[in-house]
Amino acid sequence: MKLVLASTSVYRKMLLERLQLSFETDKPETDETPLPDETPAATAERLATEKAQAVASRHPDSLIIGSDQVAYLGKQVFGKPGTVENAILQLQRMRGETVVFHTALSLLNTRSGNIQTVGVPTLARFRQLSDEEIRRYVEKERPLDCAGSAKSEGLGISLLEAMSGDDPTALIGLPLIALSGMLRNEGLELP
Repeated sequence: MKLVLASTSVYRKMLLERLQLSFETDKPETDETPLPDETPAATAERLATEKAQAVASRHPDSLIIGSDQVAYLGKQVFGKPGTVENAILQLQRMRGETVVFHTALSLLNTRSGNIQTVGVPTLARFRQLSDEEIRRYVEKERPLDCAGSAKSEGLGISLLEAMSGDDPTALIGLPLIALSGMLRNEGLELP
């Protein structure tokens, strides 16, 4: 069966390459608006499934990977900032706080219709950052395309006091430990 990553994220693509499996990518067209009264974790899990399903008709006999991440602090959700100003505002709000990065993963077998979905939360405790530290970080790393405005796989690690979670790759956007188990459940041999 063909393996398809339903994402155009360079970060997810780089992570999936670690498993040394051949795969292709396809861009899912999904509305990422949270549903009324939907928790951030439920939003991420629903969107991971919808992303896999969005490309399914183009890939019969395939295993399709969908993933989504929502960063949140209490009821406040931090999406992709898109601008320098928004990134600075997000990091100012998160300084000194513990933010949940809930990364959801779905694996859809288009042959059988079987779908596996899991959510992998990571807690990231931010240092008490000064405005100058935030500004310097945003200027150097330009984290405008990642939820929460911090790239832990890069310079963003210096913004944190601590991280905790079951899978270090979840924070970057694709939980490889969970994905490996899902792929084995579908009969793929890893390693």
